[in-house]
Amino acid sequence: MRSSSNNKLIRGGTVVTASETTQADIWVQGESIVAIGNNLTSLFESQAPDGLVMDAEGCYVFPGGIDPHTHMELPFMGTYASDDFETGTRAGLYGGTTTIIDFAIQTQGKSLRDALETWYAKAAGKALGDYAFHVGVTDFNPETRAEIKDIIQKDGISSFKVFMAYKGALMVDDRQILQLMDEAGQYGGAVIAHCENGDMIDERVQKYRSQGKTEPKYHALAHPEIAEAEASGRFIDLAYQGGHPCYIVHLTCEGALNRVREASRRNQTVFTETCIQYLLLDDTLYERPGFEGAQWVFSPPLRKPKDQAALWAGIDQGLIHTVATDHCPFCLEQKRMGEKDFSKIPNGAPGIEHRMELLYSEGVRTGKISLNQFVALTSTQAAKLFGLLPKKGTLSVGADADIVIFDPTEKHTISAKTHHHQCDYSAYEGWQLTGKTRTVLLRGHIAVDRGECFLEPGYGKYLPRAAFHSTDFPSQKFAEKPLMAGANR
Repeated sequence: MRSSSNNKLIRGGTVVTASETTQADIWVQGESIVAIGNNLTSLFESQAPDGLVMDAEGCYVFPGGIDPHTHMELPFMGTYASDDFETGTRAGLYGGTTTIIDFAIQTQGKSLRDALETWYAKAAGKALGDYAFHVGVTDFNPETRAEIKDIIQKDGISSFKVFMAYKGALMVDDRQILQLMDEAGQYGGAVIAHCENGDMIDERVQKYRSQGKTEPKYHALAHPEIAEAEASGRFIDLAYQGGHPCYIVHLTCEGALNRVREASRRNQTVFTETCIQYLLLDDTLYERPGFEGAQWVFSPPLRKPKDQAALWAGIDQGLIHTVATDHCPFCLEQKRMGEKDFSKIPNGAPGIEHRMELLYSEGVRTGKISLNQFVALTSTQAAKLFGLLPKKGTLSVGADADIVIFDPTEKHTISAKTHHHQCDYSAYEGWQLTGKTRTVLLRGHIAVDRGECFLEPGYGKYLPRAAFHSTDFPSQKFAEKPLMAGANR
């Protein structure tokens, strides 16, 4: 399917949005969806050249996935994440993720603009998929404050990340968080947070190191559930005090989720993200022999099976809004920087390629979530919260033609030998899944079809975003227009 024709007809599939499931055809012209309806073949087939009438019979048709939490080419602990914007977005496309929101992280002592220009340069000419940015604020001061308005209004970036951990490197204090919330809130921005108590973690790290306890498992023990729960509750309280929306990234555990649940009792809406690894993997992996457990060293760490159960329940209760990856891979040789000291292991793991397939196989097929919840969690709710709807995150007339044709019956096995991450291991090595991305369109162009990628580096474009959206939640009904609009039949 190499044709560059602007017209494409996807016929016979089951079209799934966050609110509707129906048998329908989709007609694409240029970069946009023009019609969704029944029997479009008779209306448009003659306008689609050979090979671009795409048969989706027996398949689901989803909106392109949005991963709201990635770190491409992130400088961290003396090295860089092994996927850059080319390899990382390509891997995402293979799994159905057409848009990422990455993090431009401020270097302490430098400006937010400096961080943004650095990340613009990392992505330009490389990204195959579309991309947007959050800004990571590590040094909030009068000069930083003065940059917020332009970043929101001119760059189209409405979310600012703070770290409540990584003491001495990225961590900010409560006063800075409050001031950032106040400043961003004036212009439609919101603060999102990595919630762990940095002082508690730092104390435990030093304790284990002084005792000669250096194996990877001590990373998890140094990042206890209570450290995440305490920081989550504190962040929620800071937002409540100022009347601001807030979003917690990579929430992992029952304790933190309970703080979110408690906030709802005072009618505070807290937006939360978990990641696919926290739904499926647990902390027994840190007990693997030798240095093997380092593959799953990231922060927060993997938790216990009871936390997995709590997260699935949190999704069902509407307390968790997005499922991301925190994709930040480091090859095994990079991980070995911490072979004699767990605190020096670069934090991160690969995951962007398999997020949607894992969530379908282990969530939808097992009955934990519905098809509509799947679309909401992997695409629509991120698009709505972060100002990308209605162009992204849904299948509706006028939306970008970011479309995934997904075969729900195809079985496959995850392996580092076959994945497209630029990483020499898989966090899910040997996992057998049912359900696989078959074809992906990005803005109407065929990105991936049956295991082959057809886009070139630089096709992905930067997406300015609207204000942070904090109303009408929790809800699964996100379609901005009726699904069949524009079909005229």
